Amino acid sequence: MESAPDPGTPEGDRLDILATLVQAYEARHVPITAPDPVEAIKFRMDQSGLSVKDLEPIIGKSNRVYEVLNRKRPLTLAMIRRLHKSLGIPADVLIAETVAR
Repeated sequence: MESAPDPGTPEGDRLDILATLVQAYEARHVPITAPDPVEAIKFRMDQSGLSVKDLEPIIGKSNRVYEVLNRKRPLTLAMIRRLHKSLGIPADVLIAETVAR
């Protein structure tokens, strides 16, 4: 792969075949699932250096933010829309069922 063979050459064709085989193997044995909504929020908070205070305009007062982050309160449609718009978290991730932990 480091040599970056040209497409259409024997080396390029071999790399293409190997890449296809790796993709098929990963799709079968290591499927990537969508993250849990709360974990996605926590990840974005960590990525962006956000605090609970920063989420208040999006989710509500700090006690409501803590309830959501501790899985005591589900996300509402309005919260999902604001999280999607403000933090760029995909809406399909936010509407998924939250896993109880």
